[in-house]
Order: sequence, then structure tokens, then C-alpha cells
Amino acid sequence: MKKQFFKALAKFNKAVLPSFTKRNVDLQKASKLQMALFAYKLWVTKNALD
Repeated sequence: MKKQFFKALAKFNKAVLPSFTKRNVDLQKASKLQMALFAYKLWVTKNALD
């Protein structure tokens, strides 16, 4: 159940949230908001794969 929820959330994030790799954002120079979004997407992806 938990894994299905995170997989659905990951698909939603992919469709709605921006991709930092496509924009060539340097994570060392990213703003606090960009870092928060990156961490959130990483957390969702980690839980979808477990």
C-alpha cells in the first residue's frame, strides 16, 4: 500500500514539478526552495523504490 502511494506520488511529481537535471541547475548554487524540492523528490523516489 505504501509503495503504491509513493509510486503514484512520484508520477505526479514528474508531471508537475520541474526537473533540475534538464535545466542544468548547479546544486551548490541552488536556492533554498530548489534544494527543498530536490530533497522532497529524492525522498519520494527513495520510498517508491523500496
